[in-house]
Amino acid sequence: MDFSLSDDEKALQETARKFAREVMRPKAAHHDEHSLFPREIIQQAYELGLLNMTIPPELGGIGVSHLGQALVSEELSWGCAGMATSMIANDLALLPILIGATKEQKERFVRPFTEKFKLTSFGLTEPGAGSDVAGVRCTAKRDGNHYVVNGQKQWITNGEYADQFSLFVTTDPGSRQKGLTCLVMEGRPKGFSTGKHENKMGQRASNTVTLTFEDVRIPVENRIGAEGEGFRIAMETLDNSRPLTAMFAVGIARAATEHAIDYAKQRQQFGRPIADFQAIQFMIADMAKDTQAARLLAYQGAWLLDAGQKNTLISSFGKCFAADTAMRVTTDAVQVFGGYGYSKEYPVEKLMRDAKLVQIYEGTSQVQRVVMARELLRG
Repeated sequence: MDFSLSDDEKALQETARKFAREVMRPKAAHHDEHSLFPREIIQQAYELGLLNMTIPPELGGIGVSHLGQALVSEELSWGCAGMATSMIANDLALLPILIGATKEQKERFVRPFTEKFKLTSFGLTEPGAGSDVAGVRCTAKRDGNHYVVNGQKQWITNGEYADQFSLFVTTDPGSRQKGLTCLVMEGRPKGFSTGKHENKMGQRASNTVTLTFEDVRIPVENRIGAEGEGFRIAMETLDNSRPLTAMFAVGIARAATEHAIDYAKQRQQFGRPIADFQAIQFMIADMAKDTQAARLLAYQGAWLLDAGQKNTLISSFGKCFAADTAMRVTTDAVQVFGGYGYSKEYPVEKLMRDAKLVQIYEGTSQVQRVVMARELLRG
């Protein structure tokens, strides 16, 4: 059991840390306040190799390990979780293709992302199908060499700006997971439209929209895997992405802890810094302790993938524990700041708002517990 990082992993971590500190952090509050999409910042991340990390060398990528991706995710979310979500969305959307596509499809749908800055979106959630993935109602009806797609997707990251979409639809309505099928939609064909950008509580720099499909024609050759294989592809995709989402929470919690420590050393009450008081010391100790525990669980979920082992249970442990930890830690950080913590002039209220979303997206904390119980009882 070795917790040390390789020289390459340290270099990657430092690159992401410097980018988060020098590029993301200075603009995070402005983008949050005005709900601005940070396209130029994301493009800078692309040029540094911090986007599309899942793409292997044979497709023109750099093939970052799962642990390496986790390291980058922590640093980027430390900079700004909203921006980080839009950056890592590319990796999430490319995963179903890397998992289930043919060699020719990978060349067609994945390699272009190594040659030019492009954005892609992952389309699974719907107005009536969030935690219940098998409840997807967006239909794809076969018509010759095309599927005709009708329905909606909701809460789709980067949907307003994406050049390609990995969509999960049903080719057999009413059959639940047996009909779930993955299709890649290129560009913005006739009948496709996006709704307004959602006015979210947190992670406001991340673009989030509804997608609407009205008789949208997608070639059959754009199907990933066979009809009905979408559920397996989606579940494997989420197993791969959960350690990264857990590290979003770790980055947020780490930032909140650092702010709380700095403030506690400076804030004077009763003639001395509040850091001298045991009540504050214990809060900070618990914040740091739980953040480190969350980090190690996320590391383990990523390490299992790198070792070629199943990580479903451990990655659910990590995602759930890290998300709940980030919510507690950021709430405590606001408490350490007192009245100032409730003001938008100070950074911790943003972190508290950002943390809440990690308990919701890519499987709520409650759904993670369902996954854990299922895996444990299955043995």
